[in-house]
Amino acid sequence: MNIAVCVKRVPDTETRIRIGADGVSIDPDGVKYVMSPYDEFAVEAALRLKEAVGEGEVTVITLGEAASQDTLRSALAMGADRAVLLEGDVTLDGLATARALAAELSELDAPLVLFGVKAADDDLQQVGPMVATLLDRPCATAVASFAVEDGRITARREVEGGTEVVSLPLPAVLTITKGEYEPRYASLKGIMAAK
Repeated sequence: MNIAVCVKRVPDTETRIRIGADGVSIDPDGVKYVMSPYDEFAVEAALRLKEAVGEGEVTVITLGEAASQDTLRSALAMGADRAVLLEGDVTLDGLATARALAAELSELDAPLVLFGVKAADDDLQQVGPMVATLLDRPCATAVASFAVEDGRITARREVEGGTEVVSLPLPAVLTITKGEYEPRYASLKGIMAAK
C-alpha cells in the first residue's frame, strides 16, 4: 500500500525564539528548524504499516522553501522511500496550504494520507481535515493506532475522557498522535542514503 505523509518544518521547540526587528516575525538568526514532532509520529505510523503489509511506498511531502529539504531528509533517514518538496510561501494560511498539498496528493497513488495531529508551531489541527475535504475522503483525527484490512481502516482515536474506535473506507486521511508511534532513530545507513 502506498502512503503519503505530509510534514512541516518548524522551529525546534528547544530553540530560543526572538522577535524580528519588524515586531511581528521571528528573527531567523540562530533558529534551528526540525520536522514537527507530531509529523514524526505520522512518518513512524506509515513506516510501520508498510513493514506490516510488506509492500508499498512511503512518500513524504512538504510545502516550503528550499531549506525544507532538511525536513524531508530527516524523514528519508527514518526510512521513507520518496520525498517531494512543493516550493511555496510558508506564510500561507491553513486553507492555502491545504489546497497546495491536495493538488499534489491528487496526483499520487496513495490511498492513505497521514498528517501529524497538529503542527508544533501553530497547534491549529486544521490542514489534515481540510485536505481530506478537498480530496473528498473520509478523515479520522487524533488517531493513536490503526489497522488496515479489506480496504477499511479501523482507528482508535483519543477523545476527552477515553478512546473511540472508528471504521472508515480507503482512500482516507488520518491525523496521528503519539499513541503507539514513538519515532525510530534514523540509522547511519538511513542518514547517509538521505543525503
